[in-house]
Amino acid sequence: MTMKATGVVRKVDELGRVVIPIELRRNLGIAEKDGLEIFVDDEKIILKRYAPACIFCDSAEDIRNFKGRNVCSHCIQEITAE
Repeated sequence: MTMKATGVVRKVDELGRVVIPIELRRNLGIAEKDGLEIFVDDEKIILKRYAPACIFCDSAEDIRNFKGRNVCSHCIQEITAE
């Protein structure tokens, strides 16, 4: 992963919130109410747009919800083939 400096600095408010500038949200396709996953890598906090993933193989392609769980079509085919 290559990190690119944006020159943007934001302060954390009293509730622990940080505002992501509109220019960055537009460039990255992040809309209001979009979910963001939070990852920690050593001393880095990484935000990534949330994409539901299959509970079996972790794929994010062709996801279907089955009884409140995310399952991809490939795993559904494997399960039904047994």
